[in-house]
Amino acid sequence: MHMDSKRVVVEALQLPADARAALAGELLASLDGETVDEGREAAWAEEIRSRLDAWQRGDVTAVSGDDFLARLDEIVSGEPAA
Repeated sequence: MHMDSKRVVVEALQLPADARAALAGELLASLDGETVDEGREAAWAEEIRSRLDAWQRGDVTAVSGDDFLARLDEIVSGEPAA
């Protein structure tokens, strides 16, 4: 890794988690030749905040991955899980 890259990494790791996540998304998108749509990113960030807030208020509940997959299997197959 080039020294400039190392310095960027060290500085990036000091950012808050949401800023690191946004940076990581932009870097990954750049590898695929994609451009980052700021409006889309902002909309997703708001949706994530909204869903997290709803969960924290108790308006929605979480289910385990296994329960979700079992229910999905029921829906797809049309048969209750064993």
